[in-house]
Amino acid sequence: MVTLTEKAAQVVKAVFQQEGKPDAALRVFIAGGGCSGFQYGLAIEENVQESDHVFESNGIRVVVDEVSHAYMDGSEVDYVEDAEGGGFTISNPNFNPSCSCDQQSEGGPGCYG
Repeated sequence: MVTLTEKAAQVVKAVFQQEGKPDAALRVFIAGGGCSGFQYGLAIEENVQESDHVFESNGIRVVVDEVSHAYMDGSEVDYVEDAEGGGFTISNPNFNPSCSCDQQSEGGPGCYG
C-alpha cells in the first residue's frame, strides 16, 4: 500500500480541482534515473488499468503499477514546505534513506525523487 499524509492529500485535491479533474486518481511510480537507479514520479491518472494496485488514502485514490508496487509497498507521500517553496516527498521503507551522492532520499536532487 502507498499512502498520503493529510497535507499531501489536501494539495493533491487542490491540483485536481485546478486541473478540472476532481475525480482523477494520483499515480505514484518509480522510473529509471537518479544516482540510485530509480526516481519517483507523480501524475494525474484518469485511466486506471486492470493490473494497477488501487488504494484510498485521505480521500485520494492512489494508483500504483505492478512493477512500482513491488518497490514502493509501505511508502508514504507527504507535502513539505520550506523557505524555498514546497514539494512532495516520498518516504520508502524499502530503500536506504541516502544514496551515493550523499543526498537524502526525501528531496535530494536525483535521489529517488
